[in-house]
Amino acid sequence: MDFEPLIPFEPISTDELPSGDHLTSQIKWDGVRMLLYFDGSTTKLINRRSNDRTLQYPELTHPEVFCSANSFILDGEIIALFQGKPSFYEIMRRDSSRKSTTVAQVMRQVPITYMIFDILYYDGAWVTHLSLKERQAILEKIIKPNQQVQIVTNHIAIEALFEVAMQHELEGIVIKDLNSTYLINGKDKRWLKKKIFKDLFAVVSGVTYRDKIVNSLLLGLYDDQGQLWYIGHAGTGKLTYKDWQNVTEQVQNIKTKERHFINQPEREKEAVWIVPQIVVKVNFLEWTPNKTLRHPSIQSFIKMNSKDCNFNQT
Repeated sequence: MDFEPLIPFEPISTDELPSGDHLTSQIKWDGVRMLLYFDGSTTKLINRRSNDRTLQYPELTHPEVFCSANSFILDGEIIALFQGKPSFYEIMRRDSSRKSTTVAQVMRQVPITYMIFDILYYDGAWVTHLSLKERQAILEKIIKPNQQVQIVTNHIAIEALFEVAMQHELEGIVIKDLNSTYLINGKDKRWLKKKIFKDLFAVVSGVTYRDKIVNSLLLGLYDDQGQLWYIGHAGTGKLTYKDWQNVTEQVQNIKTKERHFINQPEREKEAVWIVPQIVVKVNFLEWTPNKTLRHPSIQSFIKMNSKDCNFNQT
């Protein structure tokens, strides 16, 4: 089997909850999308951006423990819990580890679970042409759930599942057509997602301080012409005091007199401008009429190209 990375099937956002006997719904886990490849001897974990993450999750590199198939490609989400709920901040502590010594340490601190919801390849043959219902039947046959590996459950009552997700402050739900084939490197309305809080990746191009420590980040997105637009500022979320200390040190070397935003930000008089290269994942409730984020909340720092922080992701 060729280990050339694949781009997984993506759901499309929806504001309305659909209905129909051909649909099922699943919890949308706030983790990292991951394909697990196994050719009978070698295991690889590749994320949705085609980056290898095998080093970061050693507990998933012995698939014979949780799967009876001889070869396969699985699709799922790796999650980490904090206070009983999936935490993107916690999973990024695992995902951002780059050395085996660091991985071993963080592995003890942050246990993970691979939430499997699909299969693309099974015992030497592609199964992407089969219906989701048939692919799920294969998963039920070959996966042996344990503490690190689970199969995502189906729920026919779509509205009821969304209510549960809201009650528990989860990310949202995904609604899938049970008759759908798997579309590699594509997205369409056969898979829908309805989020409770929206999220996006934004680049930081300004900061404010309190007592010599950065306490707020000025966020931006690029348009199709490569212009950077201010979309709001955030000083709340899941960052620790140590995180704020780290970003304070980091911005020391990238301060600039130039304002990279083409529109005028709030807090401009207080702001210190920086080169736009720090990227964060931000949760928010909705867009305001002024094209800024309502109730933005910083979830984590992300290693990615700042130019990918654009309006096309919204």
